Amino acid sequence: MKILTTILIALLGIGVERAVAEFVPESLTLEDTVRIAIETDPWLRSSKYTEEALNNEAIASSSLPDPRMSLMAGNFPVDSFDTNQEAMTQLSVGISQMFPRGDSLVLAKKQKKQLAMQHPFLRLDRRAKVTAMVTQLWLEVFKAQESIRLIELDRALFEQLADAAESSYSSALGRAHQQDIIRAQLELTQLSDRLTVLKQQQESAQKRLSEWIGVYATVRLSSSLPSNSISKSLVVPTNAQDSENMQYKLISHHPALKALGQRINATQTSIELAKQKYKPEWGVTAQYGYRASDPLGRDRADLFSIGVSFDLPIFTDNRQDQEVSAAVNRTEAIKAEKYMLGRRLMAELETASAELKHLDERHALYTEQLLPQMAEQAEASLSSYKNDDGDFAEAVRARIAELNAKIDALTIAVERQKTIAQINYLLTQESDDARSVISF
Repeated sequence: MKILTTILIALLGIGVERAVAEFVPESLTLEDTVRIAIETDPWLRSSKYTEEALNNEAIASSSLPDPRMSLMAGNFPVDSFDTNQEAMTQLSVGISQMFPRGDSLVLAKKQKKQLAMQHPFLRLDRRAKVTAMVTQLWLEVFKAQESIRLIELDRALFEQLADAAESSYSSALGRAHQQDIIRAQLELTQLSDRLTVLKQQQESAQKRLSEWIGVYATVRLSSSLPSNSISKSLVVPTNAQDSENMQYKLISHHPALKALGQRINATQTSIELAKQKYKPEWGVTAQYGYRASDPLGRDRADLFSIGVSFDLPIFTDNRQDQEVSAAVNRTEAIKAEKYMLGRRLMAELETASAELKHLDERHALYTEQLLPQMAEQAEASLSSYKNDDGDFAEAVRARIAELNAKIDALTIAVERQKTIAQINYLLTQESDDARSVISF
């Protein structure tokens, strides 16, 4: 709650730096990062406003146009402007009402509603997409942070080895050589260079993450890697046709595809709306005219007029036909866009699934075999050197190899979580309660 309070204060423009200083967390978990990014995403708020605007337009577009009122003083004699002089002189008031073509009002309302209905799916897609993007950025910062921690831990050991080698070289009884001292100093220098590169990578990733969570991107991350899992069962068949069918089934309910489906419905309605222009537009006019008495004082009858008007859409080649054709072409274009998006999602899912399979194999290899073997080799080489039974260079190489293996294992674990985040986005499904979930 403190984090959310600070964010609201920041959005209102009230002392971001002071608020952060008061409520800054000790460490930033992935869950907190995703929550902050989603709750402060202006696109979600914009989408909600756009949906409300389209619903308002739907109500407005289903209403008849306002009636037109007319007031007229007609047939006044210009020689005297006397209303009693001529029988034709009258003061009239009229009202006219237009009725749009065919079912234009119903279809216009339907189209606006269909356009509004795509926004819950767009927001669901946006939340899933932000979750995946922020997760990957958080993991980039985490990888750099933990790589720095691993190198700093080994750097202390290398400093001890360098001091031991220098003491042994200074002693007449020592077995160390000058090249051992040089080698130790060289490794320390290379570790310093690796730290500099990693800090640069960490700062760069933090800057990218700040786009989503602002100043909280500079907070130190949690030191434990989150164990995200795939949101749905993912089994890849060996048969290519079965694999494609399964992938289509998995992504067919993706909110991005559902949003495009709503756009297709709206453009199909626009076809029907364009066809209404083949029908005439009707208008009704009623007019009441008041006439004054004649010069002899006799009453004249007031006059009432009523009429109907309509247009004749008979020249349709360059207007109505072309508008219907344009609506059809626009619908087909969005259908092609939906088809391409489906193919892209399927290809991304297949690629990510294959990557995850190999990352799982490498992760198991490192954790179960390679890291224990590297640690055992490094410890044996160091013990041999301390007992004057091993080579200094070999001890250094074994320790560097272990450090590299730890960083490689960290990289594999991070890449595995990034791939899982991407798969979870691709497997995002629209749900029955989508509107309540994404009504932020």
